[in-house]
Amino acid sequence: MNPALPRAAPFIVFVATLAIEPMVDDVARSFDQDPRWWYALRVALVLGLLVWFRKSYAELGALPGLRAVDWLLAIALGAAIFVLWINLDIKLLTFGGAPGYDPRSQLGATDFGLAASRLVGATLVIPIAEELFWRSFLLRWLKRRDFLEVIPSDAGFRPLAMSALLFGLEHDLWFAGLLAGLGYGWAYMHTRSLWIAIGAHAVTNAMLGVWVLTTGNWQFW
Repeated sequence: MNPALPRAAPFIVFVATLAIEPMVDDVARSFDQDPRWWYALRVALVLGLLVWFRKSYAELGALPGLRAVDWLLAIALGAAIFVLWINLDIKLLTFGGAPGYDPRSQLGATDFGLAASRLVGATLVIPIAEELFWRSFLLRWLKRRDFLEVIPSDAGFRPLAMSALLFGLEHDLWFAGLLAGLGYGWAYMHTRSLWIAIGAHAVTNAMLGVWVLTTGNWQFW
């Protein structure tokens, strides 16, 4: 099996299912169903692929060897990126127009199931899929096509910058995404552990989710 496949497939499925979301919305509404549950189904598909390919992720097998200082780095970096993220919602630095994910009912009450599925998916599943693709695969692949032979710390600045730029373009807040990509990529290269990049990414998403639910700034979700 091509080693790129298990690292790319979960992310590609996540993006592809986002692309057909307008069509899914129409179908769901025609059957009087809430189309917002499509996010939970997308996350379930991604999780299924991660479980299916789990034996291919050798870089996720070094969890016990991580130091406390590495986890502190992940928490601090994730929190810093969260702060940057919510303060870079500037027209020039965004693609604009995204309505975000609003889990409230027509009466204005938050639907716990929708909110929980979004928060859990964005915190525990998507960071793994994205870091496997953007950092474990693409960052190293931009250095050498036989990317599994590339030690993260040897990847270099150009692959880091290129992968971070592409990561930023994936998000409506493209500049915040660029900075996040640089941060997560640096953490991966600095610690040589994909878990630290995943941890930082998860902290950012968790803090963002709690903040959105607390403040009602749904456009950030």
